[in-house]
Amino acid sequence: MASAARASLRREAGVEQHATTLELFYDLVFVFAITQVAHLLLDHLTWTGAGQATLVLLVVWWSWNYTTWVTNELDPESIVVRLLLIGLMLASLLMAIAIPDAFGDKALLFAGSYVAIQVGRHLFLTFVAADPGTNERVRAGRILTWFVAAGVLWIAGALADGSTRTVLWLTALALDYGAPLVTFWVPGLPRVTPEAWEVGTEHFAERFQLFIIIALGESIVITGTTTASHELTTATIVAFGLAFLITAALWWLYFNLVAAIAERRLAQASNRTVLARDAYTYLHVVIVAGILLTAVGDEIVIAHPTEELKDAELAAVVSGPALYLLAHVLLRLRMSGTLAGRRLAGALACLAVAAIGTFAPALVVAGLLFAVLVAVIVGDQIAGTRRRQRGEPSPLERVAGAPG
Repeated sequence: MASAARASLRREAGVEQHATTLELFYDLVFVFAITQVAHLLLDHLTWTGAGQATLVLLVVWWSWNYTTWVTNELDPESIVVRLLLIGLMLASLLMAIAIPDAFGDKALLFAGSYVAIQVGRHLFLTFVAADPGTNERVRAGRILTWFVAAGVLWIAGALADGSTRTVLWLTALALDYGAPLVTFWVPGLPRVTPEAWEVGTEHFAERFQLFIIIALGESIVITGTTTASHELTTATIVAFGLAFLITAALWWLYFNLVAAIAERRLAQASNRTVLARDAYTYLHVVIVAGILLTAVGDEIVIAHPTEELKDAELAAVVSGPALYLLAHVLLRLRMSGTLAGRRLAGALACLAVAAIGTFAPALVVAGLLFAVLVAVIVGDQIAGTRRRQRGEPSPLERVAGAPG
């Protein structure tokens, strides 16, 4: 009976499914969380602030990412799984609330919520959702062991102060992010191979694509709220328009072709788990970071459209689109072993805009960045047209015919 009950918690094997309304509901917390990270960076636009915002983003991503791997196997229509996700959602909301003061008075709330999410989820996977002696329990138990070890450091760091907290949290983060690279190896126990995980490609890729939408949605929120809080001068309206168009360009660059190619490449990979880990678990957070940094830059431009930006502000404005394009380069390199030349050139061009920003107002900088993004999009379209004229297959068609 217990075995049958546990089996009912899992998705039907071999059947591709789409994201459920509960998963979309769960994602709403992360719109708030990403906005909190952006405001943390805006309020502390220094190297220290950038480091803190990066650490917080990686924590937020890691909590969402593991839940996605779990829901890729569990059935969100099960009442027990629904209750689990709602509990994780509440803990994630508490974690997000603590973000602005994560390195201050709310450190324990931030770290404690994160540890509760990771440990609580995998306690459920190990002892509720999996039968004794099964592959599912073994791998969940290994992950739980790593989360408990890292959790001790997260809590200890929250109770410490200053540089001690930073060292403990960086060590804990290194444990969290390093664990998948060694397939959650525990000394004295047999290794778990990547084949122990089954990745449902369609659902898995869709969930990560939806997180990109979350990040883009946060950009829209920042654009709207920042514009609403300022007098609607001509310069402000132009800055608002450019911010929106830049966000639209980011959407186009990812969803026009990249998302579909990545999903198809994953479906045809000979070692799907490793590719999913590298391309989605690790590299997609770089894409999200680029979007978040672009949103921060948009807010700066809207707030100071006619002013020459300070060094830190200028760096934030140009770094967002550059990082986003560079993340696409890294994704293609991992997925297909080829270089995305147009996106690499675009990333370098975005950084070059910084030289003009040393004497030109923020609006000019934003306009040039938008022009770079449009140039990459146009380059993609021209390349596609030339391929069709030569009778060559599109990148997506080439992927479809590749061995993977």
